[in-house]
Amino acid sequence: MENFENRFDDKRKYKRVDSVLPIQYRNLRKGEEQPSPTVGSNISEGGVCFTSSQFISLACRLVVEISLPDLVKPIKAISKIAWIKRLPSSDQYLMGNQFLEMTKEDKAYVMNFVNNTLNVNI
Repeated sequence: MENFENRFDDKRKYKRVDSVLPIQYRNLRKGEEQPSPTVGSNISEGGVCFTSSQFISLACRLVVEISLPDLVKPIKAISKIAWIKRLPSSDQYLMGNQFLEMTKEDKAYVMNFVNNTLNVNI
Protein backbone atom coordinates (compact mmCIF):
# COMPACT_ATOMS: atom_id res chain seq x y z
CA MET A 1 0.00 0.00 0.00
CA GLU A 2 2.81 2.42 0.82
CA ASN A 3 4.33 2.03 -2.66
CA PHE A 4 1.00 2.89 -4.28
CA GLU A 5 0.66 6.05 -2.17
CA ASN A 6 4.23 7.10 -2.93
CA ARG A 7 3.67 6.64 -6.65
CA PHE A 8 0.46 8.68 -6.44
CA ASP A 9 2.21 11.50 -4.56
CA ASP A 10 5.08 11.48 -7.06
CA LYS A 11 2.64 12.14 -9.91
CA ARG A 12 1.33 15.32 -8.30
CA LYS A 13 2.69 18.50 -9.81
CA TYR A 14 2.63 20.36 -6.48
CA LYS A 15 3.31 19.32 -2.90
CA ARG A 16 0.23 19.41 -0.66
CA VAL A 17 -0.04 20.23 3.00
CA ASP A 18 -2.86 19.18 5.27
CA SER A 19 -4.22 22.29 6.88
CA VAL A 20 -7.57 23.41 8.26
CA LEU A 21 -8.23 26.72 6.52
CA PRO A 22 -11.38 28.89 6.53
CA ILE A 23 -12.72 29.16 2.97
CA GLN A 24 -15.60 30.92 1.28
CA TYR A 25 -16.69 30.08 -2.24
CA ARG A 26 -19.35 31.02 -4.76
CA ASN A 27 -20.24 29.99 -8.27
CA LEU A 28 -18.53 32.35 -10.72
CA ARG A 29 -21.62 32.48 -12.96
CA LYS A 30 -23.87 33.57 -10.10
CA GLY A 31 -22.26 36.92 -9.35
CA GLU A 32 -24.79 38.04 -6.73
CA GLU A 33 -24.77 34.74 -4.84
CA GLN A 34 -23.70 34.92 -1.19
CA PRO A 35 -20.44 33.05 -0.52
CA SER A 36 -20.73 29.67 1.19
CA PRO A 37 -18.41 29.17 4.14
CA THR A 38 -16.50 25.91 4.56
CA VAL A 39 -13.18 24.53 5.74
CA GLY A 40 -10.30 23.39 3.57
CA SER A 41 -8.51 20.14 4.35
CA ASN A 42 -5.38 20.59 2.23
CA ILE A 43 -3.79 23.10 -0.10
CA SER A 44 -1.05 23.28 -2.72
CA GLU A 45 0.17 25.83 -5.23
CA GLY A 46 -2.17 24.20 -7.72
CA GLY A 47 -5.39 23.97 -5.74
CA VAL A 48 -7.34 23.39 -2.56
CA CYS A 49 -9.55 20.61 -1.22
CA PHE A 50 -12.67 21.36 0.85
CA THR A 51 -16.01 19.93 1.91
CA SER A 52 -19.46 21.19 0.99
CA SER A 53 -23.02 20.17 1.73
CA GLN A 54 -24.02 21.05 -1.83
CA PHE A 55 -23.14 19.07 -4.93
CA ILE A 56 -21.19 21.13 -7.45
CA SER A 57 -20.63 19.69 -10.90
CA LEU A 58 -17.23 18.92 -12.37
CA ALA A 59 -15.50 21.81 -14.16
CA CYS A 60 -17.76 24.36 -12.43
CA ARG A 61 -15.87 27.62 -11.96
CA LEU A 62 -15.76 29.04 -8.44
CA VAL A 63 -14.44 32.17 -6.79
CA VAL A 64 -12.68 30.98 -3.63
CA GLU A 65 -11.35 33.07 -0.77
CA ILE A 66 -8.90 31.29 1.51
CA SER A 67 -7.81 32.68 4.86
CA LEU A 68 -4.16 31.87 5.37
CA PRO A 69 -2.55 32.35 8.79
CA ASP A 70 -0.80 35.69 9.33
CA LEU A 71 -2.57 37.38 6.39
CA VAL A 72 -4.94 40.28 7.04
CA LYS A 73 -7.14 39.55 4.03
CA PRO A 74 -7.92 36.23 2.35
CA ILE A 75 -6.32 35.26 -0.92
CA LYS A 76 -8.69 35.03 -3.89
CA ALA A 77 -8.65 32.65 -6.81
CA ILE A 78 -10.81 31.42 -9.61
CA SER A 79 -10.85 27.65 -9.51
CA LYS A 80 -12.60 24.76 -11.17
CA ILE A 81 -13.89 21.57 -9.60
CA ALA A 82 -11.39 18.89 -10.66
CA TRP A 83 -12.98 16.00 -8.73
CA ILE A 84 -15.79 15.40 -6.29
CA LYS A 85 -16.80 12.49 -4.09
CA ARG A 86 -19.56 12.01 -1.58
CA LEU A 87 -18.36 11.27 1.92
CA PRO A 88 -19.68 7.94 3.25
CA SER A 89 -22.67 8.11 5.60
CA SER A 90 -22.91 11.85 5.11
CA ASP A 91 -24.58 14.56 3.09
CA GLN A 92 -21.17 16.19 2.57
CA TYR A 93 -19.00 16.19 -0.55
CA LEU A 94 -15.22 16.40 -0.71
CA MET A 95 -14.05 18.52 -3.65
CA GLY A 96 -10.71 19.07 -5.27
CA ASN A 97 -10.34 22.51 -6.84
CA GLN A 98 -7.70 23.47 -9.36
CA PHE A 99 -6.59 27.10 -9.29
CA LEU A 100 -7.06 28.76 -12.68
CA GLU A 101 -6.46 32.45 -11.97
CA MET A 102 -4.80 34.20 -9.04
CA THR A 103 -2.71 37.32 -8.60
CA LYS A 104 1.05 36.83 -8.45
CA GLU A 105 0.98 38.16 -4.90
CA ASP A 106 -1.65 35.64 -3.76
CA LYS A 107 0.17 32.81 -5.54
CA ALA A 108 3.34 33.78 -3.66
CA TYR A 109 1.41 33.72 -0.35
CA VAL A 110 0.15 30.20 -1.07
CA MET A 111 3.60 29.03 -2.16
CA ASN A 112 5.21 30.48 0.99
CA PHE A 113 2.54 28.96 3.23
CA VAL A 114 2.99 25.51 1.68
CA ASN A 115 6.80 25.66 1.74
CA ASN A 116 6.95 26.99 5.31
CA THR A 117 4.51 24.33 6.52
CA LEU A 118 6.49 21.58 4.77
CA ASN A 119 9.74 22.84 6.30
CA VAL A 120 8.22 22.87 9.80
CA ASN A 121 6.98 19.29 9.40
CA ILE A 122 10.32 17.84 8.27
